[in-house]
Amino acid sequence: MNKNPSKDIQPIALHEPAFDCCRTVFEALKARRTSRAIGGTKISLQVLSDILWAAQGVNRLKGPFGGPGRTAGSASNSQEISIYVAMEEGTYLYEPESLRLSPVASGDIRALAIGPGQKKAGADAPVRLIYVVDIDRFKKAGFDEPGLHDPEIQKSYYFVDTGLIAQNVYLASASLGLVSWFHNCDRAAFAKEIKLKPHQRPLFGQTIGYPEDEK
Repeated sequence: MNKNPSKDIQPIALHEPAFDCCRTVFEALKARRTSRAIGGTKISLQVLSDILWAAQGVNRLKGPFGGPGRTAGSASNSQEISIYVAMEEGTYLYEPESLRLSPVASGDIRALAIGPGQKKAGADAPVRLIYVVDIDRFKKAGFDEPGLHDPEIQKSYYFVDTGLIAQNVYLASASLGLVSWFHNCDRAAFAKEIKLKPHQRPLFGQTIGYPEDEK
């Protein structure tokens, strides 16, 4: 692992989503499944762009409370969940509004995106997503309702919001012929490795790729 800043990797410009190459929603629902048998076949930049846009991309410039709208809802449009993308060459932060991946750490830390005791499953998968909540974003939500300041209610919000994103990833993966697996992550190790701030907390990981027997 490389504990140095992301000097060795560059930002990645993502593509606009390719809307004409996917299954219908109902076809994707029929194909959706959890699979740990994920192989090491690389994912094209277009496919990665499509999955990330489906996960949490901007689908309208004016959403709730005047801010940009996303493909996944969030409490009072707080958009408190960030997606980190761990690949062999490094880890990036997905920036939906600019359609790019910003470097966070060089080196391969995909193993930290999986919980202890599960590391052998999908070990060669090309991409692992890590969902991180930023508690401070609740302070900037479009509607400042009391629950946004209650730690227990905050948990219910960010767990549900993460689930909405994860299901979008499941459906996009199924639509594009990939498989996906939603799981725990090595929270403490991941937070330390990429130097998260106290108000940022890793929650879960999600592994995506082509089925293990597919070349």
